[in-house]
This record gives sequence, C-alpha cells and structure tokens, in this order.
Amino acid sequence: MRYLGEPHHDGSALYVSDQRPELGSRVTLWLRAPLAAGVTGVHVRAVHDGEPRYFEASPDPTRRDAGGYGRTDVWWRAEITAVNPVTPYRFLLRTGNGHSWLTAAGLSSHDLTDAGDFRLVCHQAPPSWMPDAIVYQIFPDRFDRSGPMPDVPDWAMPRDWDRDPVIATGHGTSQQFYGGDLDGIVRRLDHVQSLGVDTVYLTPFFPARSNHRYDASNFGHVDPLLGGDDALHRLSGALRDRGMRLLGDITTNHCGDAHEWFTAAVSDVNAPEREMFYFDPETGDYESWWGFKTLPKLNWGSELVRSSMTAVLKRWLGPLDGWRVDVANMTGRRGGDDYAHEVAALLRAQLGPEAAFIAEHNHDATRDLDRDGWHGTMNYGGFTRPVWAWLRDPDLDLEHFLGAPGGVPERDGRATLAAFRSFASQMSWRSLVHSWQLLDSHDSPRIRTVTGSRERHLLALGLQATLPGTPMVFAGSEFGLTGVNGEHSRTPMPWNRPHDQDLETLAGYRELLGLRRAEPALRHGGLRWLHADADCLVFARETYEESILVCARRAPGEPLALGTHATGLYDAPDGDVIPGEGPSLRVWRLTRR
Repeated sequence: MRYLGEPHHDGSALYVSDQRPELGSRVTLWLRAPLAAGVTGVHVRAVHDGEPRYFEASPDPTRRDAGGYGRTDVWWRAEITAVNPVTPYRFLLRTGNGHSWLTAAGLSSHDLTDAGDFRLVCHQAPPSWMPDAIVYQIFPDRFDRSGPMPDVPDWAMPRDWDRDPVIATGHGTSQQFYGGDLDGIVRRLDHVQSLGVDTVYLTPFFPARSNHRYDASNFGHVDPLLGGDDALHRLSGALRDRGMRLLGDITTNHCGDAHEWFTAAVSDVNAPEREMFYFDPETGDYESWWGFKTLPKLNWGSELVRSSMTAVLKRWLGPLDGWRVDVANMTGRRGGDDYAHEVAALLRAQLGPEAAFIAEHNHDATRDLDRDGWHGTMNYGGFTRPVWAWLRDPDLDLEHFLGAPGGVPERDGRATLAAFRSFASQMSWRSLVHSWQLLDSHDSPRIRTVTGSRERHLLALGLQATLPGTPMVFAGSEFGLTGVNGEHSRTPMPWNRPHDQDLETLAGYRELLGLRRAEPALRHGGLRWLHADADCLVFARETYEESILVCARRAPGEPLALGTHATGLYDAPDGDVIPGEGPSLRVWRLTRR
C-alpha cells in the first residue's frame, strides 16, 4: 500500500506517553519506522523557549508487538521535556539517501517551517469524557412537540408539522414556527440513544423573536415556548438518568436587539450598558453581525461584557455539561480590536475542568486552537468540506460551497487526503480529537442532498464514525432528510411521515455509530494513512493492543493486497485482500502474524 512503508508518528497514546502532560514534565515519544524505510538514525527536534534543541532517539525492542500485528518495524524512542505550554517537535531521520523531516504534515526531504510540527500541549486538558462522545444536534423547534401548538407570539407564523414544508429562502424563514419543545425531546430519547449517541447539543433555548433564537432577548431563562426553565431541568435529568450529557449554544459575539443589555444601551447614552456595544459616536448607529441590525455585536473590550457573559455561561452549568459557542471566530474581533484568544481562555477557565467548550468556525480554526481556550472546533474546514468534495453527487447544483462561491467542487481521493492532512497538521492531536467532525448541520445543506444517494451518504457516515474526532450528527440525517441550505435543512422530524423515513439509512447510523462505540481503537487510536487513489482511501486506527483497518471506496477499483490476515468487522470478508467493489465501506481487525 502506498503509505505503508513510510515512518509514522502522531499524537495518540501509541506514540506519546502522556496525553495530559504538565508543564515541565518528561514525555516519551515513539517513531515507527518500517525496515524498508532504511532509517539508521533518529533525532527529535523540540523547540524550547523559541530555540530548537535536538535529542537522540534509540530503538525500543519492547515495542515490536505494538499495534497488535506485524514485526517488520523498528520503534525509535526518545524523551523530551514539555518546556512551554505548547512545545512543538518533529523528527530528523537519517537514511542511506540523506536526511528527511517527519512533521504532522508528513515526510519531507526539504526544510520547512514549524507550522506543521507536532505539539505537546500543557494547557488544562479537556474533560476526560469528551474523546468518547458522539454528539447529536437538535434544533428544538423542529424535533418534537409534547402537546398541541401553543399560543404563538406576534412575530411567529404557525406551521403544520407534517403538512407545511419549510420555507428555504426569503420572507418567513426565521418566523416559521412548528412548536417543538424540550419535553418533546424527552419523549424521543429512546431514539436518540439507539444511535449510540451520549451527548445532546441544543441550538439556543433563550427567549427571542425568531425560531432559531440566536437573537436572545435575555440569557437568564429558557424560552417559555420551549417549556421554560423547568423543562430544561427535566431534559437534563432524563439524559443523566441514561448516562448522557447536555450541551447548550451561546452567542458570545452578539445578542438580540430586544436583549435587556441592548435596550438599556440604546435608551440612554450614559447607561453603563452603552460600553457593551460598538456605537458610532457621530451617528449613534451600532455594529451588528454581518449588518443584521437584530444582532448587535458585543464589545469584549468592556469589563461589563466580560463579567456579564461569564456569569451567563457559569449560571447554566448543572443542567448543562458545556457549551458550543456560536460565531466563535468573530467573538472579540472587530477592526483593530482582537480579544479572541484572551476571551476564549477567560471563559474556559471560568467554566472549570469538566465543562466542554467547542468553537464554531466554518473555515480554518487552527490559529485559534491550542491556546488554553477552545477544546476544539466544528471542523467544517478539515472534515466536512473534504468529504463533500469527494462524495458529492455528480449532478449536485448548489450555489456555494459552505460560503465559497461556485458550488461544491468534485475532488479525488488524493486531494481529499491532502485536505485532511493539511488541517490536521496545523493543530495538536488533542485539538483534533476533541473537534466535532460533522457531515451537516442546521447551517448547511443536508449530507443526503450533497451525496445524492444512500450509498455515498453511508460512506460519508463511515468516515465520520472511523476517523479521529468527535462525530456530530444533525437530527434527521439518520432518516435521510434532504435540504439545499441551512433553513431548508431544518425540516421537522418525520416521526409521523413514514415516506420520509429511510429505514436503511437509519439502520446504517445505528450500526456504524455502534461500531465506533464498541471499538476503543476508533475512539482513542492513532491514525496511519495507508493508501489513497482517486476513488479509494485506506487508513488504520491503532492502539498498543490492536489495529483496525478501514477502506472507503466511492467507486469500484482494483483489489488491494493487505500484506497481513484480517478479520472482518463491518461488511468485510476475512482474508488478506481488500475487494474492489464500490461504493463501499469495509472495516477489518488486523491479525498478528
């Protein structure tokens, strides 16, 4: 296989002795070098206080059986000190052909910048439960209603759950109201848990003047239309009874124009709340998110913003186990102001060590990670976009590619792998595995629309279930729901619409997410890419005890020799050859030899 003969290292426990190092601690690193690579010497280059230092590695004979199979590799071992909060390192390899570097970006025969170096991170580690999580996103208005449609406020446009289609664009998108509530979610927890999910993430539940509630009028209570504060406690309690967790959604970048902070600020130019926003001193106009005047932007240069928002996030811990932060990439940034990293670190520290803290970025989050703030990101750039481009329906016709004009491009497997590795190399292993790998969300087209078929949809799900990172499923995609944009994708769940339930897709979600739940290597193992061609990606997830091999094919191709015997785990025959049929996803457990 293409990459099987390359030296390898990643930040997983198979290669790094301490996944939660403290500042100043000694950490053991291993490098795996196949005999065929001809590596005769290894040094680790670690950057201490901005200056590179070199540490010689030596072969470690105790590691010959690591990964549960194969005795044709040399494992090189070295120790370094975690001198700084983030300590970058790489490997210098000596072979008969000279020297080469191994970084998180891959093997290179030329000098390259430190940007792709591996990283030891000593900031406070994320909660220990997060690497095992499978997250399920719920847009409350569209999940389930516990009773009759309530009396609706003047802004809302009542819609029939099963008869009125979602308005995708134009007037009424944020006013259409289907009446889902939090007690409705409690009614459906058997379904949620049957998917292998253990963490529910709710889009905002605060009072607002829209169905999405990102324009909160206060952060102190749950919207009565959702059942009020007591309903959130009932939902949280029901989840805890099942050993599950609950995450909220907070807008740290803005609030609604009906929010008590903003109404106080606009009512009196001398009000203390005035400093919480960006007002033009001449015109009195104010800054808002993307020019939407219903979403006034918060000024994080204000101590009142900092103390008030910190109190909000802490107030809801108890029923909540953490937060997803909306528009995290813009929080604290405006013109010459850039408080983004300072704010992320401030809020995370106030939340304490057991609360999850995930940032929304729909492009490149890497410069905002590994800074003692966000535990991870919604990984649109490093996962969603590559998967869409590889598995898109040839007849797909969308106006843009998650914001980029021109629709979704079609890219082959090599380009897909290059995108995966490019983003992963710019963040620590810790940030990668705590980031949410999503196929779609309430802000995007549905994965079924992008792929155009059940086969490619389930192939995308297979990548989500088997690659590093936290799977995040948008409610309804397990039924094969479709949608051409975020608004259109917010379809009410088809509990009473059998014609909208693709039960084969639902079974695929239960099986593939169940496989991830059952196999420790798929949650905690390292990642070694083994092969890529236009239509096929092959990789291994490895712990010290075992290796699991995954082959994803978007189209038929030539069979591939494994070089070892393998036992099928998912749609895979026992043997030593990867079949060429496709589209397909096959998973094996590699056997000792």
